[in-house]
Order: sequence, then C-alpha cells, then structure tokens
Amino acid sequence: MVGFVMAMNLTSLRISWFRFFMYLVLPYLLVVLIAYVGARVVYNLGAELNRARELGSYQLVKRLGEGGMGEVWQAKHRFLARPAAIKLMRPEVLGGSNVERQSLRLRFEREAQATASMRSPHTIELYDFGVANDGAFYYVMEFLDGFDLQALVDRFGPIPPERAVHLLKQVCHSLAEAHAEGLIHRDIKPANVYVCRHGREVDFVKVLDFGLVKSQNETLGSDAMLSREHSVGGTPSFMAPEQVLGDRPLDGRSDIYAVGCVAYWLVTGRLVFTGRTPMEIMLQHTQAKPVRPSQRTELQLSPAFDELIMACLEKNPDDRPATAEILAARLATVETRNAWTQERARNWWDLHHPRNQEYAPNNLSATAGKS
Repeated sequence: MVGFVMAMNLTSLRISWFRFFMYLVLPYLLVVLIAYVGARVVYNLGAELNRARELGSYQLVKRLGEGGMGEVWQAKHRFLARPAAIKLMRPEVLGGSNVERQSLRLRFEREAQATASMRSPHTIELYDFGVANDGAFYYVMEFLDGFDLQALVDRFGPIPPERAVHLLKQVCHSLAEAHAEGLIHRDIKPANVYVCRHGREVDFVKVLDFGLVKSQNETLGSDAMLSREHSVGGTPSFMAPEQVLGDRPLDGRSDIYAVGCVAYWLVTGRLVFTGRTPMEIMLQHTQAKPVRPSQRTELQLSPAFDELIMACLEKNPDDRPATAEILAARLATVETRNAWTQERARNWWDLHHPRNQEYAPNNLSATAGKS
C-alpha cells in the first residue's frame, strides 16, 4: 500500500513537472528559438542585400523607377563624391527563350554603346557598363537634378514660347550629333527629355533613353531580331507617319517629327492627337491634319513658331526641316515677346526646385527603364 502511494506521488510529480515544462518553460524556449532564427534570417538577408546592392565600384541607394527592361537606381561611388544613376536589367527580366534573352541583351548593350558614343553635352553621359555577379546587366549614367518635360508641363502647365525655343534648340544639339553618326533615336518624347541643373547652368537639357536607337546603316535583317517584339518601335503619341507605316527607311526626319510633337506639348500642354487606343492615335498621325498649336493654347505664339511646329509635323518627311541643325537654326530666328535669360531661368528654378529639395525624378526610368 505504501509502495502504491509512493508510486502515485511520483507519477503526480512527473505530471506536474511535465505540465510545468509544457505550459511555462516550452513557450519561452520557442520564443527564444524563433527570435534567434529570425535574427539569423534577417542578418543573412541584410548581408545578401548589401552584396546585391554593389555593382562594381557603385552602391545602390534607392530605386528611382522601373520599366519594361529593368530598373533605375540612385547610386553612389564608393570612393568618389559624384552621384550616379544606374540602369539595371536583372536576369529574371531575360525570361523566355534563348533568342528573346539574347535580343534583350543586345538591345541593352546597344543602348549603352550608342549613349557612350555621344559627346554632345545635351546627351546623358554614360560612366560605366558591365555585368554584375548575379548576371544582371547595368550601366552607370550621370544623376540628373530636375524634371523630364512630361513632368514639367504636367506640374506647371504649358511653358512660355521663349523657354520652349531654348529647350528645343538643346534637343536639336543632341540629335544633330546622333544623326551625323547615322543613329536615329526613334523615341523622342517629353519623358525622354530632361531639363535640369547642370553645374552653374539651369534649364539645361539632357536627351536620354536611346533604347530604340537604330543605325541608318543597318539592314532590315540585322535589326529584325532586336525589334521583333517591338516591330513598331516608339511611343504612339510621338511617332512619325513613316515610323507607323514602315513604308520607307527611317532617317533623322522621323526624330524631327517627334520634336514637333514635343514642341506642341510644351506650348499647349496637349498631345497632337488623342484616341481610345494606341492604334487609333497612330492612324491619326498617318492621316489626320493637326490643329495648329496657336489654336489650342492661351500663350502668345508668334506666326513663325506656329509655322515651324506645323512644318515638323508634316506627313511627308521631305516637307519637314531636313536636319536637326536646320531646325535649330530656324528656332534661333523665332522672335518672342520676351527673352528667356539665365536670370529668368535661375529665378524659376530657385522658386520651383530649390537645391535643398529632395530629388524626386518622375520616371527616369521608367523612361530609362522602359525601352
């Protein structure tokens, strides 16, 4: 009997210890274990992220935008004070067949090579190009402090004609060099033209995103693989009729047409043509006559500027200004009621975009990443 009682007491004691362990000790052990595992995971992720954020001599700071071909990041050099922007195409973007991956890689490389070959101060400067350890393609370009023309007009409305002339002449400077090298941009639009602070200058233009650049010397076959998925390369609201129809070889006058569309946007805040679908817009570019910009804006446009914009928008390339140099020269002769001086420009920038304001680009990449 005594033995039975002792056995019962031992069993009760074991049950009590088991309950004590299960209800009081085990939960704390699990919390400690989960916290430890979580800390290790977070640490490993952080270390992995830091490794992933390093490209050559550059460290990624924050993502500025993303598009069809990849992402654009703000970056800093590990040793130099110079800020930079990095366009990055990650390996997962290269999904699909080997042919598609090779096509995207070639387009990305061609954009970098085309941009690097330009020496105009009004073409965005390329610093570096390479392949990261994880297989991502990237190139490093100058970091711009300003607005693209899409954001500029969206935010502040149509700009004075004298300022539009000032900006457009700089676009022509970039395109003139590209055309002289036999390169056609094919995607000139407000989102691909940046106006920024550049050293001591303001209202300084940079043309970017040469992702659809095409050489006039390329044969149809050599470009077919690069353009197969984008057979009608460009943005519908800014495409020349011959670019839409594909009925004749493209040359610099296709970019001149797009510059006319950009000029129209700057002084009216409106697109030349609108429609319910991209195809409807493109068909209008091939068939419809545009309304004069002077009839769609409250700004005082001189007849010469009005006519010049309309000349850029001619359906027949032969009726447009023949070259970017000629267009720039004609812009220089446009008379405006007031001059757009550096003093006026600096006052505008001090009011609307002070230096201590955090840089918040619209879609550099999205534009630079949208190719």
